[in-house]
Amino acid sequence: MSQPYGKKITAISAISGALFLLIGTILHPMSADPNVPLAAFTEYAADRNWVASHLMQLLGVALIVVALILLAQKLAKGPAHVAAVLGAVGAVVGLAVAAGLQAVDGIALKAMVTAWSNAPEPEKEMLFYSAFAVRQIEIGFASIMSLLFGITVTIYGVALLIDSAFPKWLGFFAILGGVPTAIAGIVMAYTGFSGLAMALNMPSSSLLLFWMIVLGVYIWRKPAL
Repeated sequence: MSQPYGKKITAISAISGALFLLIGTILHPMSADPNVPLAAFTEYAADRNWVASHLMQLLGVALIVVALILLAQKLAKGPAHVAAVLGAVGAVVGLAVAAGLQAVDGIALKAMVTAWSNAPEPEKEMLFYSAFAVRQIEIGFASIMSLLFGITVTIYGVALLIDSAFPKWLGFFAILGGVPTAIAGIVMAYTGFSGLAMALNMPSSSLLLFWMIVLGVYIWRKPAL
């Protein structure tokens, strides 16, 4: 792959991935408290865009991972070789976890809450607890994904600080979003989709999406990369 072509693919993947993930998240219903299963399941069952929004989120993550892997190839040629390799591994594993999360949340959970919502009264309790079990698996995937991507982006931040081809602020920006995202994953593992977990995760995830867009614009406009 030629250098200009690879640079454009990296930039386009970073920007489009962040936008797809952002749009998918905006389409996700968020009126009910996610830590109150009855309210959350009622809202999810009524949402017609559920599967589409989650597949859009997965597409966004996949494009972001493409951008991170291509960035790692660039960084691996310089002094940040070790961090670049670790970051690329983290990105690939993160994509696998994201795919598992969307399979559980975007497809399995939707099927369960729809079945619960449409079931006759004698069957509702059994289906509710079945959906609740699927929800716990979703929380497990979500917490690991948040932890993993937080650590991965922090590693990329360190790599960007080491490599003189990139401005230091890009590295600090990545670390600023990566560390609280990782912490949010730990909190989520202990408390589920609690208010504290969401208070940490939502702003830090938004910051990471903004970082991806800024990174993509910088790579597109920087002729020397």
